[in-house]
Amino acid sequence: MPHSFSNPPEILTFGEAMAMFVADSPGDLSNIDRFHRRLAGADNNVAIGLSRLGFHVGWLSRVGTDSFGGFIQAALTAEGIDDRYIHADAQHPTGLLFKERAQNGADPRVEYFRRGSAASHLTIDDARSVDFQALNHLHATGITPALSESACQLSHHLMEEARAHGASISFDPNLRPSLWPSENVMRSTLNELAGRADWVLPGLSEGQLLTGQKTPYDIAGYYLDQGASAVIIKLGPEGSYYRGNLDGQEESFTVAGCHVAEVVDTVGAGDGFAVGVISALLDGRTARQAAQRGNLIGAQAIQVVGDMEGLPNREQLLALEVDQPIG
Repeated sequence: MPHSFSNPPEILTFGEAMAMFVADSPGDLSNIDRFHRRLAGADNNVAIGLSRLGFHVGWLSRVGTDSFGGFIQAALTAEGIDDRYIHADAQHPTGLLFKERAQNGADPRVEYFRRGSAASHLTIDDARSVDFQALNHLHATGITPALSESACQLSHHLMEEARAHGASISFDPNLRPSLWPSENVMRSTLNELAGRADWVLPGLSEGQLLTGQKTPYDIAGYYLDQGASAVIIKLGPEGSYYRGNLDGQEESFTVAGCHVAEVVDTVGAGDGFAVGVISALLDGRTARQAAQRGNLIGAQAIQVVGDMEGLPNREQLLALEVDQPIG
């Protein structure tokens, strides 16, 4: 596939993007006849958010050679994503999902049509052209290893290679229990992958489920013991909790959340949070500033209907940070 960048990407994310159909009005999906098409996928949301902030980001995946694959590729290219690692798969379709229009800040119900999708057939072979020498950072999620055994092997491979070449690695567990054969398999696989990361970004309930620990302090301790240098835990409206040794010595603190007048759609908040944390750390900001920026961008994401439509560009972020000074 053609790409317009001469240099390989400095940041890489990987996984499955889907065409998403969002209900135009609230109510049970079985009663809805009008939908808007948008783009969905946790790792590509993060890719888009980082690209909007001026980073050179690549996204590795497979899409079908159908119209939805074309839509995904065009949407990502329009966002400035380097598409050299997107593979067209003529044998398998692009995944789809339908999302209800939730009200009053509730989590919307989502129905997936992704079984046997092109992205579920990702393998280590799809990474053979990746230039790891050029890579500064790899972002991984817990969704990709849930897609298939071969996609799980790809997750391990990319994280191993990124670490071997000196890139930093972030990991967002992004729990999708319905994609896993059992909770035990999910837990052991994701904890093993988290052990390969520098920055681990779970939600509080995700961290409790994965580690068996109750408090943010102990959840963070579990991953710090595995080798992470920072654990930043999403606390929803309460903000976020940091424990780690990024700034020279171990410290822990909570950063209050940003006030949001109206929650429109909670999906994408965690991806916005990841964009904030990763971009701040790559910008050389402190751990506290990273947690604050995570809260700030996460709060933008929940004020719009789409998963990534609320992610700011660099100019908008600077304006937001002036309004809510960052540590």
